[in-house]
Amino acid sequence: MTTARIALVGDRSPSVQAHARIPSLLEALRERDGLTLDAYWISTTETADLEGFDGIWMLPGSPYRSEAGAVNAARTAREHAIPFLGTCGGFQHTLLEYARNVLGLPVAHAENDPDADDFLLMPLACSLAGHEDEVRLTPGSLAERIIGATRTVEKYSCNFGLNPAYLPALREGGLSFTGRDAAGAVRVLELPEHPFFLATLFQPELAGDGSRPHPIITAFASASVALAAPRTPA
Repeated sequence: MTTARIALVGDRSPSVQAHARIPSLLEALRERDGLTLDAYWISTTETADLEGFDGIWMLPGSPYRSEAGAVNAARTAREHAIPFLGTCGGFQHTLLEYARNVLGLPVAHAENDPDADDFLLMPLACSLAGHEDEVRLTPGSLAERIIGATRTVEKYSCNFGLNPAYLPALREGGLSFTGRDAAGAVRVLELPEHPFFLATLFQPELAGDGSRPHPIITAFASASVALAAPRTPA
């Protein structure tokens, strides 16, 4: 049986519900889906050497201890074709990484640097912390194929989102925005040329009671196991 080595990037805390769900999600992936993940918690201060992992999962829990470390995790996954899932803060820092390192934009995250001049991530007009909301998925997108529907209701614990002024530059620069709320605000992003690169502002870790992984988590696990398979001795 193939086992994938997964980096769980985030500053682990018992007060973060998504973190508390991880053990039950890993067990469910193994028992229900036959997907075995050997998961390692990696602090955002220790992301310098992630190339050897079969998957990188950037979890909620911002503000992270190291913005640079979170950005580096997303960059490593992008540049080394490692399956990547970023949720909530992971979504935000994925945008930050792409804007800075691919597009060369000198932008900031308002949660991390409130005195900056130019914000890519800004406080949401209405906080999504503790809320559920509908997400409309682009037909034919990776997210839509995974979930099997063009609409889904997801759970959030979030106060920051993308500054819409930067949406055209990010789209023209290669990101695909494939999930939006009813007002058109971005909730899902993908990198089309990557084997598996998906980030969501919502938290799929919070779906249900944790005994049945969200389809996005299962798809990430499957992509990671597929990458690990050629490395696994017969």
